[in-house]
Amino acid sequence: MSGDFLANMAASSRARSLGAQAVTPARELRARIADLPAAPRLALDHFDLIAEVKLRSPAVGLLKAAAEEDVGERVASYARAGAAAVSILTEPSRFDGSLDDLAAGSDALAPLKVPAMRKDFLVDGYQVLEGRAAGAGGVLAILRMLPRRDLEELIDTALGLDMFVLLETFDLADIELANALIDARRAHRGLLMTGVNSRDLVTLKVVPGRLDALASALPASVPRVAESGVATAADAARVAAAGYDVALVGSALMSATDPAALARDMLRTGRAAAAALAGAAR
Repeated sequence: MSGDFLANMAASSRARSLGAQAVTPARELRARIADLPAAPRLALDHFDLIAEVKLRSPAVGLLKAAAEEDVGERVASYARAGAAAVSILTEPSRFDGSLDDLAAGSDALAPLKVPAMRKDFLVDGYQVLEGRAAGAGGVLAILRMLPRRDLEELIDTALGLDMFVLLETFDLADIELANALIDARRAHRGLLMTGVNSRDLVTLKVVPGRLDALASALPASVPRVAESGVATAADAARVAAAGYDVALVGSALMSATDPAALARDMLRTGRAAAAALAGAAR
């Protein structure tokens, strides 16, 4: 059943990719990329935030109407609040995202030296090229959605462009694959992260305890990212205490009256918890 959602999203994404390739071949994207300045580097502290621009969520519904949302203004506010990166949804059918949003967000983030990450149901290296051509400095790769050969092509395309990659996992089998992919790319560890998505793909609800249960299984050689289920400053402290280095937060920030204030509070409490954890380990 969980595979049905991902299979449907993968099929839709593949159709988008093929349609885009028919209009703009990969060689043209690579030519555009060659003329671009380097994307900002991902710089992480003891606990960090990847803030997200997400106009719609299948679990929540409409978060912000596209006509009313200024992506550039939002991502700049996230960056000024201390976000290490901004995830920008580009999936159109269920999340109301677009590559135009990614380009607008990347343009606004560049002078602030904060990278944008293309978040989508990516199926091939071409879509990585699309993301980089729109200014992104990183991409998300959903490990259970693709065969290993396709994952490796996607990941290696990103690494070849000096982009960071967040490897998204849901269970121990995914984490085992993440370990293997990272071990095979030791020279690029600085561009890799692993994340646990705590959302059930059938019910679309957050699974209590998943982040805590899987934290210790994640590879310690790369940053560990808590995805979904972080809605408050207390949640940020909890995942930091569990050993996560980064929280990816979308719906809570999109729904907040003052997103920048929430981001700052999450960073403050998360970093305090991370410092306490480090002190206890000494």
